Amino acid sequence: MAVLLALPAWLALGLLAGPQLRVTSGLWPWASLLLVQPVVEELVFRGLLQGQALSLLVRRGSPIKLGPLTLANVLVTAAFVALHLRAQPLAWALAVAVPSLVFGHLRERFNSVWPAVALHMLYNAGFGFTAWLVRA
Repeated sequence: MAVLLALPAWLALGLLAGPQLRVTSGLWPWASLLLVQPVVEELVFRGLLQGQALSLLVRRGSPIKLGPLTLANVLVTAAFVALHLRAQPLAWALAVAVPSLVFGHLRERFNSVWPAVALHMLYNAGFGFTAWLVRA
């Protein structure tokens, strides 16, 4: 379901932010985009930061929720978007908010970062391919 929802997002971002996108070229940049960044970002953001936030932001033994989301997930997502603002245009950086919430949900549901890492790799492949398509 999360993958199917990504397809229209990639299309919209390609159309709206296409000229501003950075295109990945060469083996190392693609390896970084598809392997290194998802593993490092998920270990830091979902593993370390969200793990700590989940243990600190508790009320009566349960994580504080904002509707269906935990406060920990929302705060980590805000930090994740801010990190992407350094390297991407605003629309592209904001586009990582929904996937980040999905990654955070997976981390909480499975009590592991690895499902989020796998989905993050797939999302990055879609973003990278979209950037390549609109700039090619």
